[in-house]
Parts: sequence; structure tokens; C-alpha cells
Amino acid sequence: MTGRPKVLHVVGARPNFMKVAPVMEALAVRGLVQQRLIHTGQHSDERMADVFFRDLGLPRPDRDLGVGGGSQAEQTAALLVRIEEALEEERPDIVVVVGDVNSTLAASLVAAKAAIPIAHVEAGLRSFDLSMPEEINRIVTDRLASILLTPSRDADLNLRREGVPEEKIHFVGNVMIDTLRRHRERAPWPEVGARFGVEERRFAVLTLHRPGNVDEAATFSRILDRLEPVARKLPILFPVHPRTARRVAENGMEERVSFLKRTEPLGYLDFLALMDHAAIVLTDSGGVQEETTVLGVPCFTLRDNTERPVTIAQGTNTLVGADGRDLAAAFLEFERDGGKRGRAPEKWDGAAATRVAEVFERFLGLS
Repeated sequence: MTGRPKVLHVVGARPNFMKVAPVMEALAVRGLVQQRLIHTGQHSDERMADVFFRDLGLPRPDRDLGVGGGSQAEQTAALLVRIEEALEEERPDIVVVVGDVNSTLAASLVAAKAAIPIAHVEAGLRSFDLSMPEEINRIVTDRLASILLTPSRDADLNLRREGVPEEKIHFVGNVMIDTLRRHRERAPWPEVGARFGVEERRFAVLTLHRPGNVDEAATFSRILDRLEPVARKLPILFPVHPRTARRVAENGMEERVSFLKRTEPLGYLDFLALMDHAAIVLTDSGGVQEETTVLGVPCFTLRDNTERPVTIAQGTNTLVGADGRDLAAAFLEFERDGGKRGRAPEKWDGAAATRVAEVFERFLGLS
């Protein structure tokens, strides 16, 4: 033990890894704090977790809690118990949570009750849709956090409207874009394109995993109906999330999805290479909306709303409805004029993590 303040990071699902990696690196370079990393195991599939540690150069977790699967309640309850045990032993000065997954919520609840300050990276995002578990996680986490690190100006406005004191809000930019900018040149396009038999700008990439889109066969089937005309024009490469794969098997939909070029889940660098060289990306993911905005690739989001409106106002993102009802019109526009073009929002410059580190040091009285 060195006497330096201890910063404890909690990650659970794969989007967390891209966000925490640059923060840990920025703090390590400055050398003023000691860091610990807890992996809750929310994504227990090796392809959804371990490969990201390798791709992003993250240190191996100091603790792996092994909590995965189950319902929302079962998973959150298990996370609360295991995280409480970890915090009692670690006794950190700050608990850092990222994004909006169940690990984020659980760590925030445990830390708040232990009177440990919480820093929320990617604070203030709102879809205003309480049917999404992620929206509940975001709201509760932001209410409990002492340090709210926002990726965009609209997030600041959301927090102010909710009565968050100004001194808690810190507009630092998008740390996930730090990761993208650092690793973009490492993404192995020629090898990945050859492996999947696709040519640059002549294929689409699809991600689909949200419960509202894939859990019910009828809803999933409607989305597939809207995707089939696109697949007749562009092959659709579909890295299948384990959750989605289970639903396909349970609902007997193997034949129904046969028009898609399905693959196993991909590591960060392989998926980045595909996004960067695709003609379009189709998704229900939040982070993909941000990444495609910076990559300049048209993104069609299979949702009715987004907590990242800056990707629509300034970026390349278009909402086409959770059931894909507006996809045909959006794709026709893409065919006509090459699709939406945008620009990177303010402070999506690759230096967000350095600004996060500076906020932590001021909070801890180190600068």
C-alpha cells in the first residue's frame, strides 16, 4: 500500500471496456493514484469479455466476480452481494462506473450506501423511455454520483433539468471515442474483409440484441422482414450476440435468419474494421451510434428513441423505428445520395480520458 488514493473501476459488459481503458491509462500515466479493476462478469462469454481485455490492452482484472445470466432482478441482486464484499475489502476513495448496465447500477447502490464517492463516466444521457432497463440504471446512477462526467452538451442540460448541482457536472467528452481514435489504425481491415468475403463499402453490418427487439419472435420477425430488402442489395454481416443466438434457437428461427451472413461475436479490433469499411451499419446499440458518427459511416438505428441525440443532430445516425418501419425510406435515401454525413461532436477528440483524470485529481485534492 503506497498511501496514494485508490480509484476502483467496475466493468461488466463489453461497452464498459472501451470506456474504462483510456481512463485507466490516463490515470496510470499521471501516477498520482493507485487503481483497481473489478470485472463483474455480466458478460461471462469469453468472446464478449476476455477478448476485449486483449484488444484494448487493459490490465487483467484484480477481481472477477463471475456474476452472469439470470433475470434483471437475479443478476442485479447477485451483483449487489458480490460488489459489496469487494468494496468492504478494497475500501477505495472513488468508485468509477461507466455506461448504463446492471453492473453500473449495482456498484452505485453499494458505494452510495457505504458513503464512497461515485464517479459516473458517460453521465446525463437520457432516452426518456422508462421501458428500457438502461434508462432506469442511468437515472439512478446519476442521482447517486458525486462526479458526473458527461460526453455531450445535451447530457449537461439533462442533469441541470434534474436539479444536479453545477459543481458535480463535468463536460469531458466521449471516452469511448478516445479508444476508437487510438486503435483505428490497428483494426485489420484487409484480413477481416477477406475472412468474411466482403468488399469495402459493399456490405452492411448489423448488431441486434436489445430485449425489446429480439425476445419476442413476432417482433424479431418484423425486423427481419424490413432487413431482407436491404440484404438483396448489400450482404449483411451479423455478429450474433449470445442473447440473440439463444432467442433464435429457442424460437426456431434458424431458417428465418438464413439470409444474413452470421458470425460469432467479434473482438473490438475486428468489429471496428468492419464498421469503418462498411457501406452502412444497422444497430440497436448505443455505442455503435457514436462510433459510426466519428467514422463517417451512415447508421440506421433500430429503435424509436436514442439517449445519444447528438449522433442524429450532428452525426450520421438515423432512427428507423424499433421494428424497422422507416428503414426502407432511409435506405432508399442512402442509395440516392450516399447517406447521411456528419461531424464529430465537441470534445470527441481523443483526449476525454485526460480530462477525466484531471477531474479526479482535483476531487481528491491532488492538483
